[in-house]
Amino acid sequence: MNATRQKSKIITRSVEIEGYPIHYRVIGEDMTQEAIILVHGLSGSTLWWTHNIFALAQDYRVYLIDLPGFGTMRRLARQFTLAKAATWVLAWMKAVGIERAHLVGHSMGGYICMHLAATYPERVMRMILVSPAVQPQFHSILGYMRPLILSTRYVRPTFLPLLLYDALRAGPRLLLRATRDLILLDLNEELSTICQPTLLVWGEHDIVVPLTTGIQLRQTLPNAQLLILQKAGHVSMFDRPLVFNQAALAFLQGDLVGS
Repeated sequence: MNATRQKSKIITRSVEIEGYPIHYRVIGEDMTQEAIILVHGLSGSTLWWTHNIFALAQDYRVYLIDLPGFGTMRRLARQFTLAKAATWVLAWMKAVGIERAHLVGHSMGGYICMHLAATYPERVMRMILVSPAVQPQFHSILGYMRPLILSTRYVRPTFLPLLLYDALRAGPRLLLRATRDLILLDLNEELSTICQPTLLVWGEHDIVVPLTTGIQLRQTLPNAQLLILQKAGHVSMFDRPLVFNQAALAFLQGDLVGS
């Protein structure tokens, strides 16, 4: 166990949003540090950031939330709609007392982060988007799960059980609704208004949201950089955690990362 992990402690806390208790976790109690909020993707949970949280917590307060209906918040499945997800994250930020934060989002979580940045730009500092699902290539749950499972050839052996566990926790009804929302909702008009410094991270072998989407986003977003991770798929922060963590910390410090 490294020194960072020994010094870091995960604290579980709760706040109330619209009459529902919302549990979240935070690493780091120094309120002078800038905040990072990690937003998971479709069929995911906070567990997908396991290999990243302690590295990021070296210099930041790291917040982990499960979206309504996912992970530990599965009892709130009826509360989740993708169109309102950014507003829900904002309500959570207000309840916790976070004025501004860096956002790190994966896949559907990347979509939510971009929506939040476009709608409430004063709340977002920098963004790290891991294969954000703004132009999904899938049109059904099966269409999403099949390439995601195929892409696991590039992940650690521990990822597939995690994927299946979180998919079962979310359940087919919520996954179907969230997938439908991703297909129907369109962020194209808002993309050019997102001016926050943004690091796009893509696995070279991502077949769920292919690299061509990242290249297009790099050209569309006014202040974006693109980092391509070798030997990685759709969950590149899990596939290549050391490279991802180093790049993320460098970018948050203002360094040029990628191209």
